[in-house]
Amino acid sequence: MTQMTSSDVPGMGRRQFMNLLTFGSVTGVALGALYPVVNYFIPPRPAGGGGGTSAKDELGNPVTASGWLSNHPNGDRSLVQGLKGDPTYLIVEEENAIGSYGINAICTHLGCVVPWNSGANKFMCPCHGSQYNATGKVVRGPAPLSLALAEVSVENDNVFVSQWKETDFRTGEKPWWV
Repeated sequence: MTQMTSSDVPGMGRRQFMNLLTFGSVTGVALGALYPVVNYFIPPRPAGGGGGTSAKDELGNPVTASGWLSNHPNGDRSLVQGLKGDPTYLIVEEENAIGSYGINAICTHLGCVVPWNSGANKFMCPCHGSQYNATGKVVRGPAPLSLALAEVSVENDNVFVSQWKETDFRTGEKPWWV
């Protein structure tokens, strides 16, 4: 049997270093494993300063103002994925400007997607003949209400769509969709 001498026992500094290294490794692995679980329970932050949702094109890619304006002429009304994935028309108002509002394309009668008819300069529902003017105000039934509006903002070239909270400028009334 050999007897241990004081030179065989690791110094307290070395022991503390090994304990710290072990604790750090275990903690890092545990935090790495728990991060996705904790992140799942934290609600996502709203995108953009206005708390909106990033508008997406037909392929699900975020819409940029420069890209949109390069492919859509003045007066164009084309669909993007807006709030809750609803089809929403972005309106090009001037050569280099996207309108401050978008128009939800869901008919207020039975929920059909209402296409823009550029020849008639209005939205015309193919299901039961409802018609809406260029701003989405109902002009012919059976649809009982105008198309919902969404606020559109451009921040750092990204296009965001958010809930319309103001008075409906087409009717002067409180928005029915809020």
